[in-house]
Amino acid sequence: MNNPLLDPTELPPFSRIKPEHVKPAIEQIIRDNESFVDGLLQDNKEFSWDTLQLPLDTINDKLSKAWSPVGHMNAVVNSEDLREAYNACLPLLSEYSTKLGQNRALFEAYQQLSNSDAFGTLDAAQKKVIRDQLRDFRLAGVALPDDKKEQFKELKKTLSELTSQFSDNVLDATMAWTKLIENKEDLAGMPDSALAGAKQLAEAKGHQQGWLINLDFPSFFPVMTYCDNRALRQEVYTAYSTRASDQGPDGSKFDNSEKINEILKLRHQLAGLLGFKNYAEYSLATKMADDPGQVMAFLEDLARRSKPQAEQELAELQAFAKDECGLELLQAWDIGYYSEKLRQARYAISQEELRPWFPAEKVISGMFEVTSRLFGIHFEQAEGIDCWHPDVRFYNVCSDSKIIGRFYLDLYARENKRGGAWMDECRVRRVTHDQVQLPVAYLTCNFTPPVGSKPALLTHDEVVTLFHEFGHGLHHMLTKVDYAPVSGINGVAWDAVELPSQFMENWCWEKEGLALISGHYETNEPLPSDKLKKLLAARNFQSAMMMVRQLEFSLFDFRLHKDYQEGINVQDVLNKVRNQVAVVIPPVFNRFQNSFSHIFAGGYAAGYYSYKWAEVLSADAFSRFEEEGIFNEATGRVFLNEILEKGGSAEPMELFVNFRGREPKIDALLRHSGILES
Repeated sequence: MNNPLLDPTELPPFSRIKPEHVKPAIEQIIRDNESFVDGLLQDNKEFSWDTLQLPLDTINDKLSKAWSPVGHMNAVVNSEDLREAYNACLPLLSEYSTKLGQNRALFEAYQQLSNSDAFGTLDAAQKKVIRDQLRDFRLAGVALPDDKKEQFKELKKTLSELTSQFSDNVLDATMAWTKLIENKEDLAGMPDSALAGAKQLAEAKGHQQGWLINLDFPSFFPVMTYCDNRALRQEVYTAYSTRASDQGPDGSKFDNSEKINEILKLRHQLAGLLGFKNYAEYSLATKMADDPGQVMAFLEDLARRSKPQAEQELAELQAFAKDECGLELLQAWDIGYYSEKLRQARYAISQEELRPWFPAEKVISGMFEVTSRLFGIHFEQAEGIDCWHPDVRFYNVCSDSKIIGRFYLDLYARENKRGGAWMDECRVRRVTHDQVQLPVAYLTCNFTPPVGSKPALLTHDEVVTLFHEFGHGLHHMLTKVDYAPVSGINGVAWDAVELPSQFMENWCWEKEGLALISGHYETNEPLPSDKLKKLLAARNFQSAMMMVRQLEFSLFDFRLHKDYQEGINVQDVLNKVRNQVAVVIPPVFNRFQNSFSHIFAGGYAAGYYSYKWAEVLSADAFSRFEEEGIFNEATGRVFLNEILEKGGSAEPMELFVNFRGREPKIDALLRHSGILES
C-alpha cells in the first residue's frame, strides 16, 4: 500500500490521507526510529551535537510530520474511522515516547556530552536543548528501577487513552443535542445573523421548516445572550452545562465523571513515582513558577484584589434585572442575557451590532497590516494547496520577499469539528546542513460561517480570539532558532507560552489598530466614532466578574492536582473554590468540569493558571508600547528579536527582562482590566 504519511512531502497531502494509512505508518516509523537509536548508541562511544542531537531531531521530525496531520484531522474533520485509527496509535506513541525517555544508555550519552569539552563549544540555544533533554529524561523516569519504569510506562499509556476518550465524549455530547424551533416567536430577541445561521443549520439537516439550535458556540452563545425566551435559555444552558455528564440529556452515555477520577488518580501516581508530592509539583518542573505555593499565592492575591469589584458588578446586574425588567431572582441562564441588556443600557453597544464592521476579510487583512507595521513582515495567500476542507486557506509569511513561515487558516464552525480556537504546529523550523525547514502552523477557530450571500461577519470578541491565536502562530512562525526542541513554541515554559497570544489582543482595543481591522462590509466605511467610543468604554464591563471566573477555573485545576487524595470528591473541590472566589454560583446540576478539556484532554493540567500569569506578562509588555507608541517600529522590532524570534532558546524571564528592562509587575494587568483596588 502506498502510504502518503510515509512520503517526505513539504506539506501534508491531506486529500490522500485515509484512516487505513494511519496505524501502519506510525508503527513503521516507530520501528525504524527504535532501530536507529539502537544503532546510534552502538556506533558511538563519544558524542557531539552532530552525532547525537542532530540525528535524533531528524527521526523525531519524521514522526512529527506523519502524526501532526492525523491529530489535526481528528480534531477538524472527525469521523468514526479516523477516530478509531487515531486512538489506536495513542498507546503506541506513548510507549515509544516513554521508552526513549527511559533509555539509560541514551541518557548517559547526553550526560557525557554535557560534561565534555564539546559542550563548551555549543551556542546558548544548543546548551538549553541539552539541559532540557536531561531534565526530561528525569521526568520520564530514567532513574527508576525496571519495575517502576514499567509502571510509569503503563500510566503514561493509559493516560493518553483516557484523555482522548474524554475529548471524544465532549465532542459526541456536543453533537448529540439539537433542538428544532418551529415557531419564530420562540426566538424573539435573537439577531438576524443568528436566525439566519439557525435556518441554514436546519436546512443542512434536511428540515424544510424551522430553526435549528445546537451546542456549538456560534449557536449556543446568541441564545444565551439575546433570546427573550427564558425557558429556552434554561433548556440550552442545562444541555450545555451538563455535557458529558450523568446530568446530561443523554444520561451516562458520554459521562466523563469516572474518566476524571481515573485521570487524576493516575497523574498523582505518576508524579509520586518520580518523587513529587503531587502532580502540581511535577507540572511545575517545566514551568516558570518555582513551587505550588507561589502559584496559589499569585491566584489568591488576584482573587483578593478582584472579588470586591466582582461582587459590586453582580449587585449592579441584579438591581438592573429587578428594577428595569422585574426579575426577582437572577439564575445562571439569565446572566448573559441581562448582562447584555445592561451593557446596552449603559453603553448602547452590543457585540451583534458591531458585526457589520468586522467582515472576516477586512479583519484578516487588517491583522496582517498590524503585524507588518510591528514586525516588518508581510503575508501572501497561496492557491492550490492541498487542504482538509474547502473553507481552509493557506498563507506564506514573508520578510524581505523571502518566505520565512507558512500557515493554514480554518475559521468556521462545522459538524465534526472540535469546538474552540487553537494554534498547533504542522512543521517546526529546523536547520540541517544549511537546509532550512520552514515552520508551518495550523490556526483554527469556530466562527459563524457566511450565511447566504452575506460574508462572514465577526463579533469584536471573535476578532480578539483571532488575534490571540495569530499571536501563537507568530511565535511559532517567526522564530529564528535552528534547533527543533527550542524552535518557536517548543521549549517555552507553559506559563509563558500565552505571552505573544495575549499580547497581540491589545491591538483590537486601540483606536489606530481598530482603524485597520474594521470597515463596514457593504461600504467599507470605518467604525463610526460613536460606536468606537462605546466599544472602548465597554471594554472593562464586568471585567472583575470575568477575572474571578478565570480564577475559579485556575484554582479548581491547581487544587485538584495539588491536594489530590484517593477518593477525592471533584465536585466538592469545585464548590469550595466557588465559595472562595466566585460571585455567580451555578445550579447544582452544572457539571462544567466534565467538559473542561483544557485540563483533562489538553496540556493545561495544573497549568490553567498560565493564562493569568501570561496576562501579567502581556499587559506589562504592552505598557512599553503605550509609553513609546503602539506602532513604534523600534519597539516592535525589539519584541520580535527578544520574544518571538528567540522561541524556547532561553528562559522566559530572561527574555522578558531583555525586552522590558525589568521583571514583570501586576499593575498593568489590573489597570487594563479596569480593576480598582479599594
